[in-house]
Amino acid sequence: MLISRKNQRSQKADAQAADPATSWGPKLMRWKHILPKHIPIGTKLAIAIGILLTVAMSLLGAIIVSNQTQLLNQQIQSTGRTVAHQMAESAKEPLLASDMLQLRFLTYNLSTSENILGTAIYNPDYKLLANSGQNPFDPYAPFEGKARTYMDSETRTLEWKWPYSPKGNLDAISFTTPVRFKDVTAGHVLISYSRTSINESINEVVYSIITVTIILIIIGIIVSYFLGKKLTKPIQHLLDASRAIDEGKYDLQLDGRRNDEIGYLMNSLNSMAKGLLEKEQVEAAFNRHVSPNIAKEILGDLDQVKLGGTHVFSTVMFVDIVGFTSKSETMTPQAVAELLNEFYSYITHSVHLYKGTIDKYIGDCAMIVFGVPDPDEDHVYHAISYAVFIQRMAERINNIRISKGKLPVHYRIGINCGEMLAGNMGSSARMQYTVVGDSVNLASRLASIANTDQIMITEETYEIPNVKRRIIAQKYQSLHVRGKAKAISTYLVHDVREAQQIEMEKNIDRLLLSMEKDLL
Repeated sequence: MLISRKNQRSQKADAQAADPATSWGPKLMRWKHILPKHIPIGTKLAIAIGILLTVAMSLLGAIIVSNQTQLLNQQIQSTGRTVAHQMAESAKEPLLASDMLQLRFLTYNLSTSENILGTAIYNPDYKLLANSGQNPFDPYAPFEGKARTYMDSETRTLEWKWPYSPKGNLDAISFTTPVRFKDVTAGHVLISYSRTSINESINEVVYSIITVTIILIIIGIIVSYFLGKKLTKPIQHLLDASRAIDEGKYDLQLDGRRNDEIGYLMNSLNSMAKGLLEKEQVEAAFNRHVSPNIAKEILGDLDQVKLGGTHVFSTVMFVDIVGFTSKSETMTPQAVAELLNEFYSYITHSVHLYKGTIDKYIGDCAMIVFGVPDPDEDHVYHAISYAVFIQRMAERINNIRISKGKLPVHYRIGINCGEMLAGNMGSSARMQYTVVGDSVNLASRLASIANTDQIMITEETYEIPNVKRRIIAQKYQSLHVRGKAKAISTYLVHDVREAQQIEMEKNIDRLLLSMEKDLL
């Protein structure tokens, strides 16, 4: 039995070791016990400023080191090339005269300069004629025996390191350039510079940056700690006030005379407490006038209507008065208002006949939607039928207007169907149910393009099943609409089929009869 229990404990330990979640669980719990439950804001601020300063100074240091390194490299490149060319000019005459003594003197003299590791002069066949100091092509050097590879008709730069050279650890850069006389290469010269000074300069910059960073971090932590302690006191007052509000104690007032964000927050908290107190009083009074259950339900869901919408396939129509601007210029403001009211009135009283919904009036234009918010499977045909209805009704009304000496009113209509977003748009304080989307924009553009008394639809709308066979339409033309890359094929609707014409005329008769006094 004892052996069996030991085996069970051993198997359990193996399973915990195999399962990462099980093995890490106790460790995390231990860390939770070590970490404090509450970290003061001063400590958080000190840590945040310390991290910020560290990151900022690190980035600044990296930029400075990079720029310094680049500048020093450019300087040594410029100096090395210049000295190499000068050395080539000085070696030209001794090379042509085969004056070995002068060549050795030249190499030795240059190698004694500061930061120059060595110099060398080669003949056109890359044979070493004079040499002083360290050379990357020396035996055991990094580029041993490769002088022919790196010496040609151009000035070249060669960076190299030789950890175990006779002179110790070398970090150098060499410059080779040809010695030319009248397009003839008389030889090559080589000069090598030590990069030790560059590395020392970079190390000094890094050391300075690290020192300044540490000092700034220490200063920042100290300043932020005391600043945090000063900020903690009013924040503690805010914390106490929020706890009191959470407990239902709204009769509190904080000293909000501070001229900073905390003072503004205190005033806001005072206003909130006052508002909650007034709300509590209103609820108490409301509960005395209605049933508590009803009051609770009403007060618990004041935002029954919310912003947002859903994607739907519906139809939208734009009806626009032709030449309204020019007409209004010759009419009195009262006559303009009467004309618009007449337009709005018969739209309002007739749109329900075809299951349409007035979305909005935009000056002399009406936007009407079909299929939303009430579902309608035949919304495309109803929209086209209503457009024909409007034009026929306008024809009847214009005959009456002309007989009374008034100007006729003509309309142009654009209709389009497609995917659009339908719902409450606006803000929580003021919203409106409407539809938006590219399909809506296209319908508006069709209305603006259509001519007098025209009903313009897209080819996609015309090809909707169960619509084409019930309307009379003619292919119009392909139009380039602003905002569309491709041309839009359009149709002009002339009428509906005879089966629907009789019922339409009856509806017009009834509408004009009921609105005769209002419209005319």
